Amino acid sequence: MLQTTRRTLSAWVARGVRTCGGALDALRNVSVFACLPVLALALSATLLQGCGFALRGAPNYVFDTVAVTPERSGGVAAELARLLGSRVRPVVTPEGGTPPDAIVEVLNESRQKVVVGVNAAGLVREFELRLAVRFLVRTPKGAVLIEPTDIRLERNVSFNEATVLSKETEEVMLNRDMQTDAVQQIVRRLAAIKSLTH
Repeated sequence: MLQTTRRTLSAWVARGVRTCGGALDALRNVSVFACLPVLALALSATLLQGCGFALRGAPNYVFDTVAVTPERSGGVAAELARLLGSRVRPVVTPEGGTPPDAIVEVLNESRQKVVVGVNAAGLVREFELRLAVRFLVRTPKGAVLIEPTDIRLERNVSFNEATVLSKETEEVMLNRDMQTDAVQQIVRRLAAIKSLTH
């Protein structure tokens, strides 16, 4: 009985060794190829870092608080205020309140839809959507931090009478994309301000 148990245990151990050995052999054969993507990624990250590349993080601003005007109208001003979040303060502070460090004035925001392509029958085939934004940045005391600056964006949209509803949706999305692009450009300029004492 004891010999049978020993033989059984020996058989299990031998089978386990063979199985583990086979798994290790398989890992040895596969590991080089399995590691290639990881090695390539690590090498790419190292090379990019060596070139000065870095992922863009949250921008750093020279101001702690900011007002965005107009406060109750304009898509660009509203989206900019949402993006700046808790930094945003009203331009006119309550009595005894602290004014914002900087004021972003969206002086003008205009949108256009212009025909840029027609077919032989004179039917519209392409529109160009345009967004023009003019803004400046100043302190409450009137020191100009960013002179009046223009941002102009265009997007082309094809037109087909058979797909009017989908084209209207596409137009809304393109207008939103231009607005977000304009806001991001303003944010980059805000992050580039080095001092509030210009």
